[in-house]
Amino acid sequence: MQSVFRNVRHSTFSKNRAVLLEAALIPSSTSTINRNFSAQGTEPEYDIVIVGGGIVGMATAREMIMRYPNMKFAVLEKENRLAKVNKYFTNDSRSFCLISAAHQSGHNSGVVHGGIYYKPGSLKAKLCVEGLNLSYKYFDEKQIPYKKCGKLIVAVEEQELPRLEDLYNRGVKNGVPDIQMIDGAKIKEIEPYCRGLKAVWSPHTGIVDWGLVTQYYGKDFKALGGDIHLNFEVKDFKVAEESKVKSITSNTKGVQITSSNGQSVRCRYVLTCGGLQSDRLAELSGCSREPRIVPFRGEYLLLNPKKTHLVKGNIYPVPDPRFPFLGVHFTPRMDGSVWLGPNAVLALKREGYSWGDINLGDLFDSLRYRGFQKLAMKHVAFGIQEIVRSAFISLSLKELQKYIPEVQSSDITRGPAGVRAQALDADGSLVEDFVFDYGMGEIGRNVIHCRNTPSPGATSSLAIAKMIADKAEKDFLLK
Repeated sequence: MQSVFRNVRHSTFSKNRAVLLEAALIPSSTSTINRNFSAQGTEPEYDIVIVGGGIVGMATAREMIMRYPNMKFAVLEKENRLAKVNKYFTNDSRSFCLISAAHQSGHNSGVVHGGIYYKPGSLKAKLCVEGLNLSYKYFDEKQIPYKKCGKLIVAVEEQELPRLEDLYNRGVKNGVPDIQMIDGAKIKEIEPYCRGLKAVWSPHTGIVDWGLVTQYYGKDFKALGGDIHLNFEVKDFKVAEESKVKSITSNTKGVQITSSNGQSVRCRYVLTCGGLQSDRLAELSGCSREPRIVPFRGEYLLLNPKKTHLVKGNIYPVPDPRFPFLGVHFTPRMDGSVWLGPNAVLALKREGYSWGDINLGDLFDSLRYRGFQKLAMKHVAFGIQEIVRSAFISLSLKELQKYIPEVQSSDITRGPAGVRAQALDADGSLVEDFVFDYGMGEIGRNVIHCRNTPSPGATSSLAIAKMIADKAEKDFLLK
């Protein structure tokens, strides 16, 4: 496998009733002591700081503090929470607490992916399959509710069959557990209301609340002595003089990290996992903005609760290579609802979850980028279609009925939305694999950036954390 660390030093490369509530509330309540430290004239010092309290950042922080219990660690998160309690309910004698993480970690489909779609040998393929196994093990250890409901990737037209065969072969090469190619009769056994010619069946694909999982990672991190600083939006990295932190690394100088409201911390090393802000964080340490993050909003529809019996597990389409995104699919949720979609439209703000969420700076940043301009020109018809579908949700009905004809227009209503941090190259190509990067110059020696970890980033989070920790150990000479 080729390295995906850019600017690599010395090498070449290319890019789960009380327990739940406790888990949900601990980080945001106990970390309030860390919110106004600079105003008190103090500047906390750490060995390693992780920027970004999403699922990849918290997984990485947890992995690092488990490996190096004698070091001092902190997570900096620009929002006022890692996650919040949205709703509490009881279903089948089990209690659930629904969590919404601030951005991508809480605004996603909630699928535990199997690793089928990704190019064999890619980091996405390797880390997704590894992350699948690590995730289920972690859910069981922590008693986090999940459902292993499986996934069907269904071909409904003859022209899709060769692409379906290719997906099956990819899954086999990637080591997706127990993957099968099945016929129409078997599809009906698994999903009685779904029609299709053939399908790839992944029985170990599942669903979980990834926002809740993020909270458990945060609980682990704090239990091991880590600090979480909320409301800390990183605006600058500077070289700091020799740190007062006990010298347990080889680094004699460090990094001062300053927030938008004047708070600051010092540390020896930095790991950034900034999601929708990842390119901007990288630029602060001298990296190129490319690959640039362009935010695409995915708007889901909700299936009428009286019709959720139509869907037992995940039902996905065969990807069409003419289009940049996957297309509509059926996704059951832990609360019993079923999400349909999503579409894909340009978000008018990095964290813009509706057409009314607008930030002119973010919008112009996207529109001026030549990579987005080339992508938009290449897929003009697709883009217009997605915008129209956003305005008139009934237009999605035809696509949905290809798989489950019983779905009617009266059965679908507007649902939630998420924003995908899509990395784009200057030529307009979607960056398909995970990308990691180093800073440049004197600051750069102390910083590793996680720049592109879209889906299956949540499924892969524990595996990504292990990989980043391995790289940090080697490059930072940790001991």
